[in-house]
Amino acid sequence: MALNKKTIKLKKELKLFDVFAIAIGATISGGFFLLPGLAAEKMGSGIFLAYLLAAIPLIPAMLSKIELATALPRSGGVYFFLDRSLGPLFGTIGGIGIWLTLSLKVSFALIGMGAYLSIFFPQFPLVYLAVTFAILLCILNLAGAKKSGFIQILLVIGLLIILTVFIIGGLPEVNLSHFSKIKNIGFDDLFATTGLVYISYIGVTKVASISEEIKDPEKNIPKGVFLAMGLAIIIYVLGTFIMAGILPIEKLSGSLTPASDAAGVIFGRYGVIILAVAALLSFISVANVGILSSSRYPLAMSRDHIFPRYFNKINTKGTPVLSIVITTLLIIIFIVFLDPLKIAKLASAFQLMMFAFVCLAVIVMRESKITSYDPGYKTPFYPWIQIFGIAANFWLITKMGFLPIVFSLGLIILSVAWYFYYAKNKVIRNGAIYHIFERLGRHRYTALDSEFRQILKEKGLRETDPFEDIVSRSYVIDLVEKQNFESVVKTVSGIVAQYVDKTAAEIENMFLEGTRMGATPVTHGIALPHLRLRGIQEAMMVIVRGRKGLHIVFKDPLTDKEETEEDIFALFFLISPEKDPTQHLRILAKIAGRVEEENFIEEWQAAGNEQELKECLFHEERSLSVIVGENQNSKELIGKTLKEIVLPEGCLIALVRRGGSTTVPNASTKLLDGDVLTVIGNKDGITKLKEKFGQERLS
Repeated sequence: MALNKKTIKLKKELKLFDVFAIAIGATISGGFFLLPGLAAEKMGSGIFLAYLLAAIPLIPAMLSKIELATALPRSGGVYFFLDRSLGPLFGTIGGIGIWLTLSLKVSFALIGMGAYLSIFFPQFPLVYLAVTFAILLCILNLAGAKKSGFIQILLVIGLLIILTVFIIGGLPEVNLSHFSKIKNIGFDDLFATTGLVYISYIGVTKVASISEEIKDPEKNIPKGVFLAMGLAIIIYVLGTFIMAGILPIEKLSGSLTPASDAAGVIFGRYGVIILAVAALLSFISVANVGILSSSRYPLAMSRDHIFPRYFNKINTKGTPVLSIVITTLLIIIFIVFLDPLKIAKLASAFQLMMFAFVCLAVIVMRESKITSYDPGYKTPFYPWIQIFGIAANFWLITKMGFLPIVFSLGLIILSVAWYFYYAKNKVIRNGAIYHIFERLGRHRYTALDSEFRQILKEKGLRETDPFEDIVSRSYVIDLVEKQNFESVVKTVSGIVAQYVDKTAAEIENMFLEGTRMGATPVTHGIALPHLRLRGIQEAMMVIVRGRKGLHIVFKDPLTDKEETEEDIFALFFLISPEKDPTQHLRILAKIAGRVEEENFIEEWQAAGNEQELKECLFHEERSLSVIVGENQNSKELIGKTLKEIVLPEGCLIALVRRGGSTTVPNASTKLLDGDVLTVIGNKDGITKLKEKFGQERLS
């Protein structure tokens, strides 16, 4: 199986705090600084209950997006998830619709600054100001996600400091008598207000659209989103509780500056100014995140031929230039010619619909049984939480009225028209939904699994994956003369048969059948035959080097040829237990990623012994060769057992070469003069050992 061609990728520059800053910065905005006054018109001082309740229906979509983003960290967020699960038609609807609605939300945020700017500049032309900010944020985003993320962090830190002061200063001033009529609030008013303020939280999920640019997405996306969501709930509930507990209901109701009004009571004129500054920081933050995330939708759709290829261009800073510029121009058009304050509210119904489809996408991905669908975070209580999310979002849509539904239908019609006019004949894939229905097998898009495996390779191993242990324990066969693949398989099958409840002939047939069916990846002069077998307790590997080549005939499923053949120089036979198919694929992906590095074949052919062959698979930052000798920095190790040697946390001595043989040591192994050690571990630990012992490659 040939591995996929590389796609032009965005730089992975965003860390955990960047993720948190983007998520919280996209969430604390109009929902805090504008909506409380409008919500108070519906249910009075009990608005904090609506904000608490509004977080509940978002949870299924939030958890589903996290699962999909950790499995498929690609630009485009909802577009990519829907395209790969429900198919390109749904992907087009989600991609175009979310792109336009996010652009409207950015316009809404930039115009929304006007209510607070009027405190300082009552006569200032707000449209010009909004356009100016749009251009400045466009320039910032063109500089790269790292710089945009840095500015986002500064904005969020300033915002959170001000809101913390507001909450700490406001809680003692709350007049509890303002809440005496809460018990009279009806369920209809409560649910209607919940639907109104629900949009306050949806920004927390925007981070999924930039998941490709996040370092270690399996850890940083869940942590960043959970932290942001938890903090957002606290800020919204406490903040609206303070507003309702300080301002008389007649002053709070209908106010477009409720936060500043409350701050004026607590801190006087300076409080009004400081909260107005916080509002400006929040709106700029939302606009920055909006441009950052919405511009990734045209990029993702261009990669898949749904949009023209020009949107796929990336500059030297790793940013999609045309996509950002066109998105900004779209935002400016909305600001100048439309009323974003009204239209952005209509777009909320479409976003709710997409949240329901995201929940459905998780069900489709899980039930498709594609083994390379490997999320780092899995939604709990599956599938009930997804079913609840689908039902809750559609129920909220029905509560939003006629116009938002019509607006959403208009976006759907526009997207469907674009798909059939432009994209349909350019797209050759189907979604994972076809994997569910075996009777539609002829429509299954087999390359989907290959694409997901490429994503696995990019994500890398998890901390619990025993890659180094498998390599350390592996069997090595070093062939001097040229041989064919079949003869090597026979030898390897005999070794594997000693550890499983199958005969050597059965194992041999399984390896050969996998190669005939196209299940053996072959790339860059190496092949990766692999099996998952019942009864084997832990994964094992047999490594084969052919100094003069190994002739293999294999089927390449990505070409029209039935069979192809070539000479290779390395075979890595991986055999794993059946119970964890995704770990098996991650190990394969790790090997594939290593052998694709430019220097691998040269190192492989130059390796002088079994130990060095194994070391070729270890990343340079994760392994170290140490020669134990009287004239070396390591002379203190002579005569010590492994249990007496203190290594940095996360490091271990995986191999000991003594004389002509290599062994996997145990705690009682005593080191002798002349031993050669292979130490594996994390980057920091290996760096410390290099400083202490140095590193010497064997000749």
